Amino acid sequence: MKFSDCHNVADFRRLAKRRLPYPVFHYIDGAADDEGTKARNTAAFDDVDLVPNVLAGSEEIDMGITLMGRRIAMPLFLSPTALQRLFHWEGERAVARAAEKFGTWFGISSLATVSIEEIGALVSTPKMFQLYVHKDEGLNRSMIERCKAAKFDALALTVDTIVAGNRERCLRTGFTSPPKLTPRSAISFAAHPAWTMNYVFREKFHLPNLDTHVDAGSNVAVSVADYFNTMLDRTMDWRAAEKIRDEWGGTFCLKGIMSVADAKRAVAMGADAIMVSNHGGRQLDGSRSPFDQIAEITDAVGGKIEIICDGGVRRGTHVLKAIAAGANACSGGRLYLYALAAAGQPGVERILGKLRDEIERDMRLMGVSGIDELGRNQLRRR
Repeated sequence: MKFSDCHNVADFRRLAKRRLPYPVFHYIDGAADDEGTKARNTAAFDDVDLVPNVLAGSEEIDMGITLMGRRIAMPLFLSPTALQRLFHWEGERAVARAAEKFGTWFGISSLATVSIEEIGALVSTPKMFQLYVHKDEGLNRSMIERCKAAKFDALALTVDTIVAGNRERCLRTGFTSPPKLTPRSAISFAAHPAWTMNYVFREKFHLPNLDTHVDAGSNVAVSVADYFNTMLDRTMDWRAAEKIRDEWGGTFCLKGIMSVADAKRAVAMGADAIMVSNHGGRQLDGSRSPFDQIAEITDAVGGKIEIICDGGVRRGTHVLKAIAAGANACSGGRLYLYALAAAGQPGVERILGKLRDEIERDMRLMGVSGIDELGRNQLRRR
């Protein structure tokens, strides 16, 4: 399979599987327990049909929106994800430049492999930082202050990972950060010489937003589960979230909201946005999909807070369905990670271009010329 054969997210997934050592690919691809929620995240869109209007031709299509105070060129952005330089040697740098080219938000994780400062200086498009709250309060303060200095546009507090999900694929492959050489993994690394050469001979892998305070993940190999279970603050509650909001003092988002009750509390605490998300099915298997929850959350808090449908998006029609149900925008991680792993920045740009073209074409076919024209009257549940 060649780069030019990749026309959608599924195509890039197949190419990424060929180009990555198996522990690294299955870290991206895997989820919790039986992975039912991961599958449901995308399948949920199939349960709702679009009802188009015709004879509404328009020469101009405007898919731009304002989200978290910044104008972006399309209602889809790139969620923060961890460890990106394991997937391609440029990592977050490639994703940042691709997002800038397409004029949309992108985010980096606390477990990013490029520093807050470098990303802040690299691109002018809006940037989000995903904060994992650690037991080390000094580390939390350090990351918040660094984001302020680097002029990040929003802070997304992750609220669904006080413990790690049961990611059985990672248990089977022995995935760690940094990758640990075992007799079994060595065979896969040897079978992927391009990846291995980049990992060994380019800049040393580390987690620059964390390694000022902890060695785990940079100098000491740990599984993601062990990192979450030992380093993150299990006592985090709404009072702690309010404290972080106050320390940040800027545009504030809660990532991992799934219930109406929590969406209402997010409004009450003064959050600017919520990402309706189940962490890509990597935490609580058996939970609802984000798209399944959009309508009832919108009915409860729509207009009071911005609502982002995060996860499962693979097509332009998925974006239109989520917005018609009430979301302000969509975001996703795997949709660009497969492309990053397959082809670096050109891969991320290609999948963003494909999805942008799908959104524009599908808007024309729906008979709308602006995102704000989409509504529930154009959806039917099967």
